[in-house]
Amino acid sequence: MRIYLIGFMGCGKTTIGKRLAARCGFSFLDTDELFAAVHQCSINDYFSLYTEENFRREETKILHLTQQMDDAVVALGGGTPCFGDNMQWILSHGIAVYIKMPPMSLYSRLANSKKERPLLSLPNQDIKDTIETLLSQREPVYDMAHITVPGIDFNLEDLLVKLNAYMGSEGTNK
Repeated sequence: MRIYLIGFMGCGKTTIGKRLAARCGFSFLDTDELFAAVHQCSINDYFSLYTEENFRREETKILHLTQQMDDAVVALGGGTPCFGDNMQWILSHGIAVYIKMPPMSLYSRLANSKKERPLLSLPNQDIKDTIETLLSQREPVYDMAHITVPGIDFNLEDLLVKLNAYMGSEGTNK
């Protein structure tokens, strides 16, 4: 079984993913980290050398590598589900969990983050607009997830209950 964590950058996919994986006895993978390891450069450096379209194609290849993993929690880049048919692929290869956060909460986290993010390398006011615009474009895809949980006041126990209920309703483990 694979659990794919999706949501906007800064929503907590990596932090939640590590906690969930430890609790379930699963391995944890962050596709941004795998991307950097495979390409031997940071995502920011990749963006400075290539187009976003090139990045998304390579990111899709990384996503498909996760099919080889069993009993894994996979934190995906914020745009991964929104490129090509990636969301359909995610839905058919595991359980998709959307970590949902409102734009202003994302802005607060991202404005204070030390991590550089190529799509947000703008002055602060522009970051707010960019977050709102990107989130409004991406949310219809994120909303296709099997399970949605709040990123604010996240509760691991609630997620585990939802995962168990989903797996029980499916009758099989994906």
